[in-house]
Amino acid sequence: MNDELLHLRNLGKTSARWLHAAGIHNAADLRRLGAVGAYRAVRTRGFRASKVLLYAIEGALLGVHWNDVPAARKEALNKQLDALSSRQDVQ
Repeated sequence: MNDELLHLRNLGKTSARWLHAAGIHNAADLRRLGAVGAYRAVRTRGFRASKVLLYAIEGALLGVHWNDVPAARKEALNKQLDALSSRQDVQ
């Protein structure tokens, strides 16, 4: 099987399996949803993914190791995630 997600930096078999289960099958899907959208899609499916997956997806999109995603960018991702979660709680 030639899984495009496995060719992206930071994404392994488990991450790819979770992303596929969430309907994300390639880099174009990841770019369309962004790191926060993809992470939320995985979490919504019941997978207990940690924030490392959020940073790994962002790193995959940027082509860098997840640990090299700048702290300011990680903070922005967390704020975006919190804002979306707060909005969902209100509904």
